[in-house]
Amino acid sequence: MTIFSVRHSTVYRYLRPVAFGEHRLMFRPRDSFDQRLLEAALVVDPTPRQIRWIHDVFGNCVAIVQIAEPATELRFQSHIRLEHTPQVPLDLQIDEEALTYPFSYDGDEIIDLERTITRHHSDPDGDLDRWARQFVRVGHPTETGHLLMTMCYAIHESFVYERRLARGTQTPLDTLQFRRGTCRDFAVLMMEAARSLGLAARFVTGYIYVPSRDGSITSGGGSTHAWCQIYLPGAGWVEFDPTNGIVGNRDLIRVAVARDPRQAIPLTGSYDGRPSDYEGMSVQVNVTTETAGTFPNR
Repeated sequence: MTIFSVRHSTVYRYLRPVAFGEHRLMFRPRDSFDQRLLEAALVVDPTPRQIRWIHDVFGNCVAIVQIAEPATELRFQSHIRLEHTPQVPLDLQIDEEALTYPFSYDGDEIIDLERTITRHHSDPDGDLDRWARQFVRVGHPTETGHLLMTMCYAIHESFVYERRLARGTQTPLDTLQFRRGTCRDFAVLMMEAARSLGLAARFVTGYIYVPSRDGSITSGGGSTHAWCQIYLPGAGWVEFDPTNGIVGNRDLIRVAVARDPRQAIPLTGSYDGRPSDYEGMSVQVNVTTETAGTFPNR
């Protein structure tokens, strides 16, 4: 078990004081058997008129922030601490009928999984279908776990990671064509490839722990991170991080899950002013480990 400490800072800057609309934040990790939240704090400047919490349709924790006074700078700072236990569900028992591909989901589960199996992006010429099918053995049984691990590693090894500050996610076909993208792009590519094979997939946003920022080959540190989950009977929702070739939750801190990445944006909001008033933003995420029983300085 590891204790992770995450400090996440987002600052918006404007050329003149502007009024702010409602802001929605996803920074509070989901409690589960593999990660347990110990502490969570949120500081907003200017001081908000109200912060209220809701659970969205997926059960994610969302903070809704109302800010009363205009300002030239809007700052969100969050700090979380949690216990984290690495899990590799593919090492556990997948139901026998799902050990080899293809398989069918249980009738009771398929009702709830249906929208996560449905394709979300067009593939008019079948390019993504062909790419996904290369991981299925022809004329021989295909182990389900091996298929997905190979797909995850293939994206990690064959595509180039590049940080992109612009919002949104490029289409899977663009990622396939350009062979480069962000962690969000790679997550969506693997999700759509899995869906093309009839598997249930969903998007995950959160944080990744990078043991050494200097010279580390782990991509996605210093900001929020994204990966995906595939549902396997008996193993449940299994984490796949194609950006870093990680299977299981090692070093991954799960904050929110969604059917589509647009439903799991870490921070959204608005301001009342001219487009030219916006000067820019900065984001900094620091994920560190603690020795059990110690507390960081505030």
